[in-house]
Amino acid sequence: MQDRQQDRPVLYMLPGLLCDETVFAPQVAGLCDAIDVRIPNFLGLNCLIDMAQHVLDVAPQRFSIAGFSMGGRVAFQIMAMAPQRIERFCAFDTGAGPLAEGEEISRLAVVDLAYREGMAALAAAWLPPMLHPSRRADAAFIEPLTAMVLRATPEIHEKQIRALVNRPDARPVLPTISCPTLIACGRQDDWSPVAQHEIMAAAIPNAHLEVFDDCGHFLPLEQPEAFNAALSKWMSLSPAT
Repeated sequence: MQDRQQDRPVLYMLPGLLCDETVFAPQVAGLCDAIDVRIPNFLGLNCLIDMAQHVLDVAPQRFSIAGFSMGGRVAFQIMAMAPQRIERFCAFDTGAGPLAEGEEISRLAVVDLAYREGMAALAAAWLPPMLHPSRRADAAFIEPLTAMVLRATPEIHEKQIRALVNRPDARPVLPTISCPTLIACGRQDDWSPVAQHEIMAAAIPNAHLEVFDDCGHFLPLEQPEAFNAALSKWMSLSPAT
């Protein structure tokens, strides 16, 4: 049993803004027999390059990556820094472009909210619009996400927002990705819409785009079984050499 587990391919799942292992609980539980799922901690870091370097420092020489939201942008940074180490690449509910017009103002307004009214107020304002409309009033679904946000602080939130505001333009990286690639998103993800993922997938040679119905921004939790199936299929592809 131990030898079989040691032979499992390593998959680093990179969390999004204010996210921890909670957001990938269905993937850890559903994939662990065949895949060694590892989740880094980005709390306290304020630069995407530093987040990418953290993963490269702790990961084995060869591994796969799947980045969610902010973690997707970290994944693009890892590809820019060490493409030879990546066996398979996945980015979901994310983007590759630079700061959009007006984005910094809107993001810093949320930073101010967290300092002024606390992380509970931030969670109440931020989480529901990220979800499929059918889940926005689902207390049982939102409760663990709220608890996850409350484990962070306004200072941690600000650092991650600064990392996003100062992000590099990852679009030049896209055509250089040559390993098996999955681009995925929820069809009702208003924050990172389908069209954005279509553009990214079109720019990556031989990328596969998968869109999940009845799903907002939190794909790993909103459609866990379908997403796990897509990840399993992607991870079964022969890795880049």
